[in-house]
Amino acid sequence: MQNIIQNKIDKSAKIAVLCGGMSSEAEVSRRSGNGCYNALKRLGYTNVELVEVDENIAQKLQNGEYEYAYNALHGKYGEDGCIQGILEILQIPYTGCGVMSSAVCMNKEYTKRILSTCKEIPLIKSVFVQKGDDVKEKTKDLNYPLITKPVCEGSSFGMTKVNTPDELEKAYNDAIKYNDDVLIEEYLVGICATVGVLEGENGLFATEILELRPKNEWYDYEAKYTKGMTEFILPAELSDEMTKQVKNIAIKAFQIAGCKGVSRVDFLIVDNIPYVLEINTSPGMTDTSDLPAQAAAMGISYDNLVEIILNGAGLNK
Repeated sequence: MQNIIQNKIDKSAKIAVLCGGMSSEAEVSRRSGNGCYNALKRLGYTNVELVEVDENIAQKLQNGEYEYAYNALHGKYGEDGCIQGILEILQIPYTGCGVMSSAVCMNKEYTKRILSTCKEIPLIKSVFVQKGDDVKEKTKDLNYPLITKPVCEGSSFGMTKVNTPDELEKAYNDAIKYNDDVLIEEYLVGICATVGVLEGENGLFATEILELRPKNEWYDYEAKYTKGMTEFILPAELSDEMTKQVKNIAIKAFQIAGCKGVSRVDFLIVDNIPYVLEINTSPGMTDTSDLPAQAAAMGISYDNLVEIILNGAGLNK
């Protein structure tokens, strides 16, 4: 394991741990925030405060005179560039990705557009459907089955597997309940995997790879959030060659998307091709989240992980 400490932040610095927020993932964010807050306290940071994010967050941050912000937000306003923009204006260094990469990676279509500029990153064939487009015309060159995805939604909300052209319109209409724009991909069967990417003192490194084996046909909402519906394999049961390839592609995707500090990259491995699905720029930090488990599998404790992420705050100065 490499040295993971970067520009050591003073233990007396005033740090706001941002959590809650105004998205559907607010409660999960509070769990992440509490975990990070308690870890920082255990690590000896004496001036840490848990800050609930709402529409008055800019005023709270100004009044609090914080030196750093630890971003434990998830979903809209927290990982889409909004809170990052406020922190930039207030000149408060913060953890995680910046405005641009947060906004891009929140949108599945624009993530794919950015990643497609790198030939080393495999992507599943897809089309981008906007309001007013002829859905059947746009998808005519795709091979069934397909999967519809709202471009800016997490937790598999609005996602539907489409087996025939007759099912396409209903699936599309379900997706636009969440976003006006929809990504439609070819549905492939393979190994679901995810890997964290962190910035240490010696640069970027990937965590162990987590393999997900859902009991359902694919990794849908039920499989994600119902106990016993998914088997977790850590480290993933992949060949040494594939493990190295997935980690290298995860780091390359992180770089191409302009990420900083921390992200988690999701894959579908089909016929020995590791396709990148999306990049999560604010991974969960609860006691059951993927990233802490991936870090632990390579000898990085939860508290150590929190400190790695905190030390990345200087990257957004």
